[in-house]
Amino acid sequence: MSLAARFARLATLLPALALCCAATAGPGSGLETAVAETRSLDQEQAFDGEVQAVHRSTLSARTSGEVVELPYDVNDYVPRGALVVRLDDHQQQAALDQATAEEARAAAKLAEAQSDFERKRKLLARHTISQSVFERAEASLKAARAELEAARARLAQAREQWEYTRVRAPFAGVMIERLVEMGEQVRPGAALATGLSLEQLRVEVAVPAHFAAAVRQTPRARVQAGDGRWVAADRIDLFPFADPASHSFTARVDLPQGQHGLFPGMLAKVAFRVGEKTALLIPERAIVHRSEVTGVYVVDDSGIRFRQLRTGRATDDGMRVVLAGLEAGERVALDPQAAVVALKSTVGTTPP
Repeated sequence: MSLAARFARLATLLPALALCCAATAGPGSGLETAVAETRSLDQEQAFDGEVQAVHRSTLSARTSGEVVELPYDVNDYVPRGALVVRLDDHQQQAALDQATAEEARAAAKLAEAQSDFERKRKLLARHTISQSVFERAEASLKAARAELEAARARLAQAREQWEYTRVRAPFAGVMIERLVEMGEQVRPGAALATGLSLEQLRVEVAVPAHFAAAVRQTPRARVQAGDGRWVAADRIDLFPFADPASHSFTARVDLPQGQHGLFPGMLAKVAFRVGEKTALLIPERAIVHRSEVTGVYVVDDSGIRFRQLRTGRATDDGMRVVLAGLEAGERVALDPQAAVVALKSTVGTTPP
């Protein structure tokens, strides 16, 4: 073959050679990648529990009277300190007025006794009255002081009874039950209304006995919120005794304040830390979801390939556990869309 023919044949092979090189060595050169890495994570065990309100109470009457005002009904939001039930206060007001008058009379008697005592003390110093007269004035002063103290105590009691005709909310929350109606006569101890706060919630869950020691040693847990997010618990209280029937331990898991999507009575999943395990992790943003297929674009010296994965739970720092489909040290594209573009440009076909 002549030299000219050889050069002509080489010229026809160069485009194919260039395409081959681009498809193998070049695709991942400009992509941002991350390395699949192993890390020690908390080993968790999840149980279902019931969401409860930390603050829930039933308001009861502390005095007798007729119900004359009910500003709120079931499902209404009630601010803290707001009037929930008002009772007729005619009797309590009359008793308060009488106690106020008695306190005023006692104060006047004390002032008179104090003045008489001071006058007789001066007379005794001049030897113009006997010791017994002075002692009677002193006794009258002490009696007047005692009477004023008693009158003030009766006034405080009457004022308290009057205040009992105004039943107020001990905390901000939602009224879930109203147990009286307008015009009803109530006695002390009668239940009036029940309310609960949605701002502070907890989950009560039964922990099997063989997990109780691990939970007690390292009290750490996560709760799945209403929108699917996992929220770290603020506090865990594990009861120091087991249920005789189930032999499990009750744990109360407090949630951070202001959790939305969870309501008392709902079931919630609680994951307790029971140990440690080694897991393979990759950044969450590298994962592609296509219908029921989950995978990543693996980048290595041979090119870019889509690989199906089986993933586990997410971590708080934006990583995802890989259960199968990837090995430690392999690199994945952080921008799946850019990986698709790079793959199309090299092979000219739609990636898997």
